[in-house]
Amino acid sequence: MTDTRTSPRRIYGDFAYTRGPIEHCYWAEAVPEAALAHAPVQGRAACRVAVVGGGYTGLNAALALAEAGQDVMLLDAEFPGFGASGRNGGFCCLGSHRASDARLRRFGPDGPSEVRQAEAAAIAHVEALIGRFGIDVDRHSEGEVVLAHSPRAMEALRRHADEFTRDFGAEARIIERADLAAEGLYSPGWYGGLHTPLGFALHPRKYLAGLVAAAHGAGARIHGASPVLSLSQEGGKQVLVTPSARIEADRVIVATNGYTAETLLPWLRGRFLPAQSSVLTTRRMTEDELKAQNYTSRQMAYEDRKLLHYFHLTPDGRMVFGQRGALLSSAANEAKVAATVRADFEAAFPAWRHVESPHHWSGMVCLTASLTPFCGPVPGMEGVFAGFGYHGNGVAMGSYTGAILADLALGRAPQALLPKAFAAPPPRFPFAPLRRGYLMAEYAGAKILNN
Repeated sequence: MTDTRTSPRRIYGDFAYTRGPIEHCYWAEAVPEAALAHAPVQGRAACRVAVVGGGYTGLNAALALAEAGQDVMLLDAEFPGFGASGRNGGFCCLGSHRASDARLRRFGPDGPSEVRQAEAAAIAHVEALIGRFGIDVDRHSEGEVVLAHSPRAMEALRRHADEFTRDFGAEARIIERADLAAEGLYSPGWYGGLHTPLGFALHPRKYLAGLVAAAHGAGARIHGASPVLSLSQEGGKQVLVTPSARIEADRVIVATNGYTAETLLPWLRGRFLPAQSSVLTTRRMTEDELKAQNYTSRQMAYEDRKLLHYFHLTPDGRMVFGQRGALLSSAANEAKVAATVRADFEAAFPAWRHVESPHHWSGMVCLTASLTPFCGPVPGMEGVFAGFGYHGNGVAMGSYTGAILADLALGRAPQALLPKAFAAPPPRFPFAPLRRGYLMAEYAGAKILNN
């Protein structure tokens, strides 16, 4: 059967949602699309729970539901991991929000501590899954390092060290500028750093492929090439229509994050803001090349400014280097952004100017007007749940959110901590159709302030 009533509408150009941005994705060398592809759903079908989106959130939800004995069907518009889950920088780390403590206290005096507990628990959740299913994710890095791009930023890191130790119960360690080279973290533009011991780096597609295998093994039905064109409620059932099928479900979990179509659910429209992030990966470097830059550490690292760079060396000596992307999406713009990322890479690591970077790709992170993720029931649509808005830190928090959404779909209290700040529905962005303008203003301000 075919349904053409609704075509997806998104806020970026069509190129952003094609395979163009991942044509040269390094992670696909180890886990190509063919290893993740699944047949589309056909005809009329039914299930207890339908999960829309095959990234970390959707796969964690499908896995938890299948292990609970539920008949669960996962639908992805392309293939599991097509979106951010299959193309991110490989940071399983703290993060998920951009809200100040003052803003989080609106949800009670424990608002900030709830969020921090959940962020630490999200890392532990991923670690437990990797261990339980024996997933080889090329794990490396013990925590991460925040690097100061100015003396003023270094003073801020010194203040933050005690706060981190207090808030997470794990000791943060200051790295002085003079010690960066000895730590294998040297670049002339940095004034020191702060090592925080929570989190680790991984191969994002290897983790994703492990989740696909685990969910399938538990009994989840997984379908690719099955974009959900419409979602409605008829006769007490949730009805999902794809180009080739009509599915009836009792419950639905929407887990499409920055790749959500504006036309999927009226409530979702204008409540999320995708932002492009771009990444390159170098060829494998020799030990002599690594030593020439005095950068040999496999620690995850990022700069402490708004328009930050994030990077880590893989176990075999390739540098993964990423930053915020463009406001437009096209093949021509992709090439332009790739050149910008390359120029920033060379500025950060001048000894590697000769090192080729054959891999470049981009994808969408997802922001909200509340500056916090959302995880909960969709208002006005009983039996429909959603999780989104991880603010560029979805490896851990997206996985954790998926497990919580499974509990909610089962009609039980979450077994993991769900911060009240995350359970609160985010507001729509003002002037929502033009909300990319907020990114334009943020980027311009950050460049002016060199932040």
